[in-house]
Amino acid sequence: MPITTITNLPKLLDSRGNLSFIEECSHIPFKNKRIHWIYDVPGGESRGGLAYKQTEEFIVALSGSFDVIIDDGREKEKFCLNRSYHGIYIPKGTWREINNFSTNSVALVMASTLYDPDDAIRVYSEFLKFIL
Repeated sequence: MPITTITNLPKLLDSRGNLSFIEECSHIPFKNKRIHWIYDVPGGESRGGLAYKQTEEFIVALSGSFDVIIDDGREKEKFCLNRSYHGIYIPKGTWREINNFSTNSVALVMASTLYDPDDAIRVYSEFLKFIL
């Protein structure tokens, strides 16, 4: 059984430019409490080797592309986000890494909680202890 899947977001086509949107509790299964974005990542760098105890996330590549690796402690899946109308849901208690950023890519991250540094697990062995 997959850990998660790519979500196709609404895409309104227009000759003047396309529009996509995200609605909480419709396209994402939580009420959004925080938005942050990751940008200016040098080629070859990785971001986000972590898991959250309580926070759920939804990640979209607003520009460019990057890979999101999802790990539930038993299996890993890699997803390439390269369309601004695709997103990926990250359940709480799931290890995730973001890497292989293209030049000028921007990752938008929506979160179900306010920022709390104590919610993050940043060491993989501690993550395994947390989920098992």
